[in-house]
Amino acid sequence: MRKIGIVAAVALCLALALPAAAELQTVTIDGSIQIRANYYSATAVSNGGVGVVRGAAGGPGIALRWPGFFLPARPIGSLASGGFGLNSISSAFSWNSDKPDLSFVEQRTRLGFTADFTNDVSAYIELDSYDLWGQDFRSNYITGLDSAAVSNDDVEVYQAYVEAREMFGYPLTLRIGRQELSYGSEWLIGTNDTSSFFTGLSFDGVKLRYATDMFSLDAFYTILAENSPIEQDGDVTFAGLYGSYLGLEDITIDAYALWLRDPRSINDTNFVWFVEGLENLFGVDDYDVTNIYTFGLRGAGTIGAFDFEAEAAYQTGDENQQGSTFRPFGLYGDDDLNVNQWAGNLEVGYTFDMQMTPRVFLGGAYFGGEDNRDVNFWQWINPFDRPNGSASFNRLFSNWEYSEFLDATDLSNAWIGRGGVSFSPTETVDVLLTVSYFQTDEPFDAPVYFKLGRYRVPIAPALSFWTRENDDSLGWETGLYVTYNYSEDLSFQVGWAHLFTGDGLKEGNFSNGNGLLFNGGSSDDDADYLYFQTKISF
Repeated sequence: MRKIGIVAAVALCLALALPAAAELQTVTIDGSIQIRANYYSATAVSNGGVGVVRGAAGGPGIALRWPGFFLPARPIGSLASGGFGLNSISSAFSWNSDKPDLSFVEQRTRLGFTADFTNDVSAYIELDSYDLWGQDFRSNYITGLDSAAVSNDDVEVYQAYVEAREMFGYPLTLRIGRQELSYGSEWLIGTNDTSSFFTGLSFDGVKLRYATDMFSLDAFYTILAENSPIEQDGDVTFAGLYGSYLGLEDITIDAYALWLRDPRSINDTNFVWFVEGLENLFGVDDYDVTNIYTFGLRGAGTIGAFDFEAEAAYQTGDENQQGSTFRPFGLYGDDDLNVNQWAGNLEVGYTFDMQMTPRVFLGGAYFGGEDNRDVNFWQWINPFDRPNGSASFNRLFSNWEYSEFLDATDLSNAWIGRGGVSFSPTETVDVLLTVSYFQTDEPFDAPVYFKLGRYRVPIAPALSFWTRENDDSLGWETGLYVTYNYSEDLSFQVGWAHLFTGDGLKEGNFSNGNGLLFNGGSSDDDADYLYFQTKISF
């Protein structure tokens, strides 16, 4: 609270120090407290011995699924590790009920100050703190000794910007500073506050908006990572144009163009002179700037009792930062990795004009992906063969979670089908029932194996060109969510989800982390997720 008071005082002093032409009129305060208790079963992995199939090596939460010995000369990707030619695959999930479960309570506290001035000028500062219960307890229960050992980064400046409206006599708004970006249904650009781990997301940059009753157009430029003076051109940036047409009653049509640029230099040879020479001889190790371009259209609204949400996007560009991680022999990666993927999201609902106002909906989503992690015989024996990277659709800063288990707004290389029904048995209670199906777009080619009970034993581990395609079915998920709106400001919510794991989860596929992270377990036990949440806003 002392930090909050200091920042608030500084903000007020800055506001009072502004030129007299923009005099302070009012100061308002807003905020929220959100607390969520989470419990996951059959997902977490603990320490254990190395096994061919069960594979539970490494620290808590990490399981060694396929050791590098079984994957020589395989270009695995961002989780590649190990020595010369030994790329290992890890998974954060076991799908094994014999493993420990995961439970935690998270809390996010937000406090914002708005200072309104004359001449359509305002400033906004918002502080927030995201914590897990038990991280900052200040006493030892055994000795009773109090401790000041608390984290130093609890309170952050989540947003801080200046806004000027009606600039030059036009409906033009300029916002400069740290700010949230939220567009459409937040399918690609959102605030990261859905489901568990609701840490929030804000951007440092500038946004310019031109808005009328018929349309609006936003142009923004943000900096995601600052690397000066280490590199002359090393800042990671995100920019875009987002336009909306509002001329149709109850319907919005959006179009956008987004640009993610990562010019950070890549050195994949650690300055080993003879390796550099070989790479130059064969014309590799020349990584260009990463540029990811995303173009999309969206339509949403209501037509009578029907409502719809439809969005499609095409992504193209160079992904050399990602390509550099696909190193089959540890020498060099794919210096020509391009992304050319489509993605789409559709949901159609119908609300019945009757008691409890039930709404039924059907939807689906597709995120294009590829998995080039297999090798042929020639690639297996040739250490200088150009490796193949795998580029799936990058979901950027999405706030959509299609699954409580499989998606942390980063599920890609996947097909999704979903449906459900919602209704309100009372004026203050809302109920939602959902069912979803998940399938990998391009499955992973695993080493050929034979089954020995619940184990899978590779037949010829060293012959990594001898593979078989894993199953593409990730499973089915059902969900039940009940929200009690105690008042306009306070709500309580309880939820339960059950995952019927498919063979594609047991065998494993690259579907998480925008198609870069492996999700494969040691079994195929079903998983459950339970949570209780309360939130108050003011």
